[in-house]
Amino acid sequence: MKKIKNKLNINRRNFLTGTASLAGLAATASMVPITIANANHTEGKKGLPGFISWKNRDALIVHSDKGIETHRSAIGESLITPNRNVYIRNNMPTMTDGQIGDRNNWKVSIQGVKNPKTFTLAQLKKLGHTTIATILQCSGNGRGFFEHKVRGSQWKTGAAACIFWTGVPVKAVVDACGGINKDAVFMTSAGVDHEPTGLDPKKAMVERSVPKKVYKDAMLAWEMNGVPLPNSHGGPLRMVTPGYFGINNVKHLGKVNFSKAESSVKYMKKSYRISPIGKKGSQYPSCWEMPVKSWITRPTDETGTVKAGKVQIVGVAMGGMKKVRSVKVSIDGGKSWKKAKFVGPDLGKYAWRQFAFEANLSSGTYNIASLASNGSDKQPELRMENRRGYAHNGWKDHSVQITVV
Repeated sequence: MKKIKNKLNINRRNFLTGTASLAGLAATASMVPITIANANHTEGKKGLPGFISWKNRDALIVHSDKGIETHRSAIGESLITPNRNVYIRNNMPTMTDGQIGDRNNWKVSIQGVKNPKTFTLAQLKKLGHTTIATILQCSGNGRGFFEHKVRGSQWKTGAAACIFWTGVPVKAVVDACGGINKDAVFMTSAGVDHEPTGLDPKKAMVERSVPKKVYKDAMLAWEMNGVPLPNSHGGPLRMVTPGYFGINNVKHLGKVNFSKAESSVKYMKKSYRISPIGKKGSQYPSCWEMPVKSWITRPTDETGTVKAGKVQIVGVAMGGMKKVRSVKVSIDGGKSWKKAKFVGPDLGKYAWRQFAFEANLSSGTYNIASLASNGSDKQPELRMENRRGYAHNGWKDHSVQITVV
């Protein structure tokens, strides 16, 4: 078997060198927006594009029609991010109802297996059924903290969400096709949202290859937080690759191929590569596995001033490919740290955990930071400088400055 050389494990040393209650929670998350304390983010701002007019404008920052971020304070008051508050990142225009047609007749081709088949969505629903909570995060989340001129939406913390997906395990689909071909090295997923544009598929097709092993936890999802998968989030069918950056969770899924080689299209070969500033190329690591990360969601600079006394510091933490094990909080910019406690249910290693820390603060200015660990890896202090501002998990940039009165 061909060795996969460009696995993304964020390692600074070698980077440049080489349940019923849960169902209720999900249903609530799909409909109920989070209240944002002391903020009116829509005043003087342009509205949402028509294809997501149903979303909560007050929770969102519009960078462009293809890049819409969730306010920091609209992420962490609920463990599962409501659909109305989930960020938008599109490479191709969202497909319309007319382009999609009858959702039950949507087709996906399974190749690189012993018995290649094409399934309709209705047929997939007969093969298996599961629900999993995962973090959906853009590779460029945190790009807005980089000092060099980075192309793309200037995300800070809001290109991330924690979501309940429902669908069929890829493993069940593979089993229905007789198993994977022995020479396969990658699982390659392709969307069809480029087709209505008429653009060259080599340049426009969103096709992503990940290591074959990912199929064991992956899912073909048709539901998001208890409702049919919205068009704007890849409906009617989306690949979900737990623990991997959002680009690998291919929208408007039309094909899954267990392949010998990585896809040669632009979005695999050239884009989403973590390269040094001033350099690019397919020899650099692809945006695959997410690293351990955390950030504060309350209080933030959006909150305004905070009253002196007991202050609840709240945030979210993720362990990447492993379960997040601990979070520490600093109120003095990282000079000292104290352990925070996890709150709310544990939805599995691919979901984030909320944490809370109570501090008794007198009047003054405080820099509040969080530091997560999955037992073997912890957040670094500084960002990993790279050309496109990918995979930022440094705690210093993600800290917040608050004023206590």
